[in-house]
Amino acid sequence: MTASLLLGVISLGLLLQLAIGFAVAVSRRRQADPVDGLATRDPTLDVAAWPGWRPFRITARRFEDAAQTQCSFHLAPVDGAILPPFMPGQFLTFSLKIGEDAARNTVRCYSLSDRPSLASYRITIKYARAPDDKPDVPAGVASSHFHDRLAVGDIVMAKAPAGQFTLDSDPTVVSVLIAGGIGITPMISMLAEALSTHPDRPMHLFYGVRTLEECAFRPALEALAQAHPSFVLHLACSRRDTDSPPGHLAGRIGIVLLRRVLPLGRNRYYLCGPPAMVTELTRDLRASGVPEGDIRSEAFGPATPGQPLTLVGDAAKLSVQFKRSGRTLLWDGQDASLLDFAERHGVPIESGCRAGACGTCATRVLTGDLRYPMKPDQPPDAGFGLLCIATPTSNLVLDA
Repeated sequence: MTASLLLGVISLGLLLQLAIGFAVAVSRRRQADPVDGLATRDPTLDVAAWPGWRPFRITARRFEDAAQTQCSFHLAPVDGAILPPFMPGQFLTFSLKIGEDAARNTVRCYSLSDRPSLASYRITIKYARAPDDKPDVPAGVASSHFHDRLAVGDIVMAKAPAGQFTLDSDPTVVSVLIAGGIGITPMISMLAEALSTHPDRPMHLFYGVRTLEECAFRPALEALAQAHPSFVLHLACSRRDTDSPPGHLAGRIGIVLLRRVLPLGRNRYYLCGPPAMVTELTRDLRASGVPEGDIRSEAFGPATPGQPLTLVGDAAKLSVQFKRSGRTLLWDGQDASLLDFAERHGVPIESGCRAGACGTCATRVLTGDLRYPMKPDQPPDAGFGLLCIATPTSNLVLDA
């Protein structure tokens, strides 16, 4: 065999190997997700998060509960590029132009409600209607915009995934997920990913709803429980239906129920739901001896979770001046953050995530100092403060 012919054979062999490798990679990238059919992520294709806002097109809408109050929106990037990974439990931040307020963007954050995917994200939004006992209260501005106005094909602007409420990677510690209402959204993402990567990982989900009609993702959750004996599903209805199947719990989720049901030994708790639920369960878990590091939480609602900072002595005499609003107020320690403090006194501050992640509430600090009881996802620019998680340590003058 001549040298040139030999080189040609070797080159052909190398080309065949490259082609086979490429085909295998494509096949792996197209592997079906066992939960919802989305492509699973090939970690070799991870890309960096994008800066600022990115346009996404709504490719599908689907109600996730029988009452049709919780709707999932599937979002694909307009540019068609591969999406960066995210940690299950994180959220997207949206900038929305709504009705007469179109000149002023409305910022909201919604949890990702599925496993990471190469091509699209999924969020699930509950329609925030007026309470039954307060019919005059207006519906949620952003949730009604998504539910009533946005259709397949519409474009929304979103920031990259963010948030610190994520599932621990250690599969040996029992994970106890406790969700109230729409707090199920980050939990479904955590469950789908964890049980896909570690099918025998011990996990419990306590999911509190008013009635089974408001139970989102029920078929998917029951399928996961059937497929994974290590995963135990507990549905708790505060308004028990007469036709509720056996095994579903009546009443609200509390420490007594957890003690009765959970295995002895170390458990790690993840709480997500209304602020009152998160605050009460966090307090009771601490009182029962659960270490601080084994309790992680995120609250959905108008207030941040956790206990307000209690101040005594001279600290209670700190003044907070909102310069542009022409208000000087006395910080009395009744609020968990300066954002809560401003809202309680009618001082308008733009906000989004209320968790130190989206940066919407960033406000210039003209004089004075702040502290952050929790670490922000991204520190604000020099001279600015994130009021949603900040409290004062001196007299303040804010450009607000």
